[in-house]
Amino acid sequence: MRPALPEVLREEPRYRLLFAGQVLSVIGDRITFIALPFAVLAIGDLGDLAIVSASLSLPFLVVAIPGGTIADRVGRRTTMLVADLGRAVVQAVMAALLLTGSAEIWMLAVLAALFGVCESFFGPAMVGLIPQTVETVRLQQANALFGLIQNTGMVIGPALAGVLIALAGPGEAIAIDAATFLVSAAFLSRLRPAELARTDAGEEGPHGVLSGLREGWGIVRSSRWILPGIGALVAYTVFVLPSIFVLGPVLAESDLGGATSWAVISTAFGIGAVAGSVVAYRIRVQRTLVVSFAAMLIASSQGAIIASGLSVPAIAVLECLAGVGVSLFFTLWDLTVQQQVPPEATSRISAYDWAAAVGLAPIGLALSSPIASAIGVQETMRLGTLVGILAALACLAVPAVRAVRRPPDPQPPPGT
Repeated sequence: MRPALPEVLREEPRYRLLFAGQVLSVIGDRITFIALPFAVLAIGDLGDLAIVSASLSLPFLVVAIPGGTIADRVGRRTTMLVADLGRAVVQAVMAALLLTGSAEIWMLAVLAALFGVCESFFGPAMVGLIPQTVETVRLQQANALFGLIQNTGMVIGPALAGVLIALAGPGEAIAIDAATFLVSAAFLSRLRPAELARTDAGEEGPHGVLSGLREGWGIVRSSRWILPGIGALVAYTVFVLPSIFVLGPVLAESDLGGATSWAVISTAFGIGAVAGSVVAYRIRVQRTLVVSFAAMLIASSQGAIIASGLSVPAIAVLECLAGVGVSLFFTLWDLTVQQQVPPEATSRISAYDWAAAVGLAPIGLALSSPIASAIGVQETMRLGTLVGILAALACLAVPAVRAVRRPPDPQPPPGT
């Protein structure tokens, strides 16, 4: 007997198309996440890797907010389709340069920046498009299911990347990623999203994009919960994430037994993140922001957990719980944006947290090493946890955050 599909996939044909296109694309992205550093290190050093990594992230600071506004104006599906085709071209060129031995660091940095520009358009547009593919009652399920494939990709993608790099090379791995974007574009080309129910907050002025930027900032200022939430995302990105991506491996090498122990801890976190997506799919909460920032308290604890001095199995169990918190935090935050922001402005508001969460990441990664050199690795990781927890508590102390409630689901027409 075949297992039943989740309800949102069974009942929502538009969402089914969107989801199908993203499954391979997400795994391809995770493959590139591993393959690109190996490609850079094959022709350069750690400094070059830092340059290419920064080139990938920094466009979000400049492009994400205008990109979200353009997605709201010209159409989210169209924006995503163009971004997919752009990413396919960028990755194909990068793969060709690597396979022919022609790649130089500046070329990879430029291509990484172009990829980041495309991502800056795609991510906010996706947050806005999801509500156009599902009935309101299934919106949380839709977000959670996308979180599930993102988190599953974090487990499957690196494993596939390792095999591909070992058997062929990073160029071949990146070529596969290019192909996955064409698959995503093919599904998007068939998708016909529902029309937006426009509100007065989204009336277009005489200058589409410029007026959209002004309207978006007006919504951010008037909705008292958005700026505190973005502040919390900044705290998580700049102070908590370096504990995982930079200092965690350093501490594992010196105190926890090396790469094998770090692999166990990272895998446990991935399992927890997948479990968190399943929880987010099933639970129904009224105070979405309160639960989201309560989950952020758990998510922010990662630095303190890894630097706790506990055994590797104990750290792995706690990191698994932290993974649950991360999934709940991001799923419920996106859900709140989709439910509380005027439908025609969702992408441009989501773009603010994309700019904060991705665009500022290089700052935290760059600062973590000198801070650790000054005060110690474990102390820096604990400091990151403290900042993340204080930011979450500050959000929970904001009356507007506590006042946000899940809107009632629309009632079916009489006689149905």
